[in-house]
Amino acid sequence: MAALYIGIIILVMYLVPRYIPVTGIPKIHWNDLDSSKVTILDVRDFNESHKNAVIGAINIPIAYLNRSLHELPVTDIHLVTANLLEKNMSARLLRKKGFRVSGYTLLTANFPTTNENDIEIETSF
Repeated sequence: MAALYIGIIILVMYLVPRYIPVTGIPKIHWNDLDSSKVTILDVRDFNESHKNAVIGAINIPIAYLNRSLHELPVTDIHLVTANLLEKNMSARLLRKKGFRVSGYTLLTANFPTTNENDIEIETSF
């Protein structure tokens, strides 16, 4: 019986950081984003971010985020993610390391993928 309880506890500890939503991070549309005040961090996989490039964003896939945090400037972070799982995991990691996540944008596979539709953002860095 104790093994069952330990198994349930381990399962919950694994699932909570992945699937329980991070609160306090608003979803922001590109038109409402003031890119002069935030650093745009694209945590999508290289394959996805190459198809829908966000020009002016720092592209660090979530798998490499922990070891590449030193590359981020100390400003508010706006996340570009492919799904809510990426948003939750990257926001938790960034908050844990002392960064402030000010918002996120989801770019899914349904988003236009031609080079003419790459998102261009004016940046100050």
